[in-house]
Amino acid sequence: MTLLITLSPTDVAALHERTLAAYEAFRARGLKLDMTRGKPAPEQLDLSNAMLTLPGNGDYLSDAGEDARNYGGLQGLPETRALFAPVLQAPSEQVVVGDNSSLALMHDCIAWALLKGVPGSPAPWAQQPVTFLCPVPGYDRHFAICEELGIRMVPVPMTGAGPDMDAVEELVADPAVKGMWCVPKYANPSGETYSDETIRRLAAMTTGAPDFRLFWDNAYAVHHLTGTPHQIPAILDLCAEAGHPDRAFVFASTSKVTLAGAGLAFFASSPENVRWYLDRAFFRTIGPDKLNQIRHVRFLKDEAGIAAHMEKQRALIAPKFAAVLDALETRLAGTGAARWSKPEGGYFITVDVMDGTARRVVALAKQAGIALTPAGATSPYGQEPHDRTLRLAPTYPSLSDVRAAAEGIALCILLAAIEGRQAAG
Repeated sequence: MTLLITLSPTDVAALHERTLAAYEAFRARGLKLDMTRGKPAPEQLDLSNAMLTLPGNGDYLSDAGEDARNYGGLQGLPETRALFAPVLQAPSEQVVVGDNSSLALMHDCIAWALLKGVPGSPAPWAQQPVTFLCPVPGYDRHFAICEELGIRMVPVPMTGAGPDMDAVEELVADPAVKGMWCVPKYANPSGETYSDETIRRLAAMTTGAPDFRLFWDNAYAVHHLTGTPHQIPAILDLCAEAGHPDRAFVFASTSKVTLAGAGLAFFASSPENVRWYLDRAFFRTIGPDKLNQIRHVRFLKDEAGIAAHMEKQRALIAPKFAAVLDALETRLAGTGAARWSKPEGGYFITVDVMDGTARRVVALAKQAGIALTPAGATSPYGQEPHDRTLRLAPTYPSLSDVRAAAEGIALCILLAAIEGRQAAG
């Protein structure tokens, strides 16, 4: 049994008095801390400062002698596609290189599907109501795209090994279910990695819609926090083996690898889907920024170069994750006030607080000078029925600020839980 359940009302009142005093002392420090978004810290961006001098004066020819200063090259330079193909777990000829935002590629794919359909579509998606499955907790920007484009969202709980596949397999029998968001490695925000079984079931399941798509956002493919990187099977291979070669749209980017505002985004899929994508993109652009593609190739060089660069990233952010986990453990272990993820990669820590207290925690944190992602952001429409899930983003602040923020957040969680216990009687 947990401490807050076993304590007598008198002891709970005493604990409340002590915790409130600690909280007021923290608030009196007048701190201004931000744990809202998973942005790279300035020190992480500094790791790529050498890119600012690349490709260098006169270095504008691709390996094939193409002038990267000019128009064209809609699919991306072959050497850039070859460099990042292993990250996407796809042949380089099935990779498209875009500009800096993978979110933009996802938005485009959905918009084009609504307007034109995808390979296998009997009609454009917009000609009937469209539903997407949304693993929860999930990424608020995924949900925002659906909400903006009028797509109905159905939450599916995460299990620790990915989404609840029994629920998914039942829901995809509905022909209106056209898509599903997936962050398969170090998921945003839970940090969990989909199991091999989960991924195989996603590839092989029977769907009511012949043009169902997995929106496979492998945003954290190389973003490890330990020396033992997680591995997942290649979704494109599994879909092809299961007789659904066009099922997966794979996305990734270098936003949290090199320079967040000046990176590269990637789309990978079956040959048929790549043709579909390029046919649509032809009307949108004359071609991507190929100089930036050369810049990334010159800087990262090869798979070993990507791995070495990400080790430097890990050295900067892993201590920040450890600081948050240490504060939660020190202040909250055994109290029953919360439970939290211990991610081995990615950019977030998920904390489930006592039911009905997440919004109160966010409000208390704001009063104490700590900005948190709004409660409910990890669910479609911002509606989390249990009011318990918080997403913490420790990467951007300095390590000292992360330590301070984590201490304050833990105090807010405990104080909100004690208030909830007292209200329950």
